[in-house]
Amino acid sequence: MASTTSNAHPAPRVTRRRAQTRDRLLTAAYRAFAEEGFGRASVERVCERAGYTRGAFYSNFGSLDELFLAMWEQRSQAMLADVRAVLAATAELRLEAADGIDTAITRLESAVPVDEDWYRITAEFTAHALRKPALRRVMAVREDSIVEALMPPIVSALHGIGRTVPDPVALGQALVAIHDGTSVQVLLEPDNQVVRRRRATLLRHVVLAYSAETDITRDSPDATGNTEPTNTEPQG
Repeated sequence: MASTTSNAHPAPRVTRRRAQTRDRLLTAAYRAFAEEGFGRASVERVCERAGYTRGAFYSNFGSLDELFLAMWEQRSQAMLADVRAVLAATAELRLEAADGIDTAITRLESAVPVDEDWYRITAEFTAHALRKPALRRVMAVREDSIVEALMPPIVSALHGIGRTVPDPVALGQALVAIHDGTSVQVLLEPDNQVVRRRRATLLRHVVLAYSAETDITRDSPDATGNTEPTNTEPQG
């Protein structure tokens, strides 16, 4: 996701070979974090899985914390691209409001799935960050950046089905909270369709609570094609 980049380790010039090394380290770290836990993983273990030396690691990342933040950035960018794509496809269907919300939520869930490996990784790293004030602040800034990047396509999609969002940040934070909170329930009972239906219902209620029907009188063109409200005040 769009987010700030740590200044702790200056970014070197990215060549094709360096990019390949970086990608292999990120892939190896993902497996190490998911299978062994972030707290038990080490630079040596990541290098061993990737087939590189410590020198290769430190030429790309200053620490495991910095590597995780890069991993988070990479996955966030991919998620945002998926969200934009599914919402654009939903808008092309030109659905009525009720059907449009339900379809958009279903497609959003497919674009932001509950991933057990990633949940374990992020849960452990969040607990780690909460013990380090500086890292906690970095994560808070990045969470805000995620919401900021996520909301324009969502607001646009809702506008297309006749709803406005007075406070996009509040809606974004509520959607993230629902996703994070209900992920635990889905992972604990992966075959329970009732849990998944309740998750979708909760998302729908929140979207409706944080948005309102568009004021057609205000937003529709008048006889002259002007979309601004008509001034009915007496002229002096």
